[in-house]
Amino acid sequence: MPSYRARAFVGLLRPGASAPALLPDAVDLARTLVTVEASDLEVVRGRARVTIRYQADDDASARRAGWAVLHHLDERAEIEGRTVTRRYGNRWYALR
Repeated sequence: MPSYRARAFVGLLRPGASAPALLPDAVDLARTLVTVEASDLEVVRGRARVTIRYQADDDASARRAGWAVLHHLDERAEIEGRTVTRRYGNRWYALR
């Protein structure tokens, strides 16, 4: 089964959003749609970046899940650099 990931840089939180719950809530949403392999919150060049890696049956369902997760994040914080990618070998390519 192919591996995919949804990624975004997270900026200011929207009113009512909780920083500690941001990633776990996004992972919980993803789990309702696909099989989550891993998740991570890292700091890249001084900016927080959320990554959720998951498996899906096909590109279409992976795309829907990835964009649902990014939409979920966008409702709770300002995000940018959002991507949904698929892994081929050891490289990640944009999912179109």
